[in-house]
Amino acid sequence: MPEISRFLGIVIAMYYKEHEPPHFHAKYGNQSGVFSIAELKLIEGSLPKRIISLVLEWAFEHRNELIEDWELAMAKKPLHKIPPLV
Repeated sequence: MPEISRFLGIVIAMYYKEHEPPHFHAKYGNQSGVFSIAELKLIEGSLPKRIISLVLEWAFEHRNELIEDWELAMAKKPLHKIPPLV
């Protein structure tokens, strides 16, 4: 699972063999969630509310880069790193 960002103990990644809708994965400790890029919401999994808020804040700032990485993943090309939440 290619890691595209890491901040505050949260790991953000995308898989190459994925399915629609465009999404990314967030892992925090032993918990994980899947977030829709289009809707910017948690669509699968479970994370603490504070972590969901941080992931959504980060995703809102980097939505265009997430879309670009999704397109690269679907083309099985190397993904770009995305800056962490600061």
